[in-house]
Amino acid sequence: MPEGHTVHRIANSFNELFAGKPLTIDSPQGRFTASAKLISGQKLLQARAIGKQMFLDFENGRTLRIHLGIYGKWRFHHLVNEELPEVQGQVRARFFTNKDLADLRGPTICELIEPLEIEVLEKRLGPDPLNPDDGSEFGRFQNNIQRSKTAIGLLLMNQDIISGIGNVYRAEILYRAKINPHKPGNELTPKQIKELWKDSVYLLELGVKHGVMLTRDGYLDEDPGKPERHHVYKRNGEPCRKCGTHIVLEVMAGRKLYYCPRCQR
Repeated sequence: MPEGHTVHRIANSFNELFAGKPLTIDSPQGRFTASAKLISGQKLLQARAIGKQMFLDFENGRTLRIHLGIYGKWRFHHLVNEELPEVQGQVRARFFTNKDLADLRGPTICELIEPLEIEVLEKRLGPDPLNPDDGSEFGRFQNNIQRSKTAIGLLLMNQDIISGIGNVYRAEILYRAKINPHKPGNELTPKQIKELWKDSVYLLELGVKHGVMLTRDGYLDEDPGKPERHHVYKRNGEPCRKCGTHIVLEVMAGRKLYYCPRCQR
């Protein structure tokens, strides 16, 4: 499933290609036809992301919510002579102008939502490290962690606690902070919680900039033929880069969990 940096990159692409322009929208697959008619031809005001969800706001006051889930994918095209490419696969929704096109396949959610639903959803979703913060978003994150006895490894994957963190970032952020994933949230110190937030902001911004999840400082300076982007993710059984202890693989709430039992005591 795409993590938060990917969804923000897609929102950025939508803004670059389509913001301020009338968008033609149809549904080759047919499952989105009725809703597409309500926004097709409308000017796109903005695309924005909160964690793993993207919202397209149109000038007629309607908002389209898209969650890619596990199987959802986008494909962008620059049109040549204003000719639309043939539809490939099950395209839920097609967005285009006379110059550019975006095809959406297999999303978990692709629906128009009302203003009240947006308000409820935005209040429910946890703070997104990639969105502007005057300090209140960190405050929400800190409060969410401090009041919970749930393991921090589960809290970071909960989109109501913090938006945009998935399995890769969860493993890497906790390793970088030297925090055991089984430690209850309410046992973390204020300093640890602050560092988790700051590192989430830092790593997600790197992901937006480079288009890949980079969690090892100095990775970009290494031999590109030997990519080693991560500290622990998918390195189970291999030695920790710092202490040599074998990286552990467990299953936590149905998801694979990677950590170093020595560095993250």
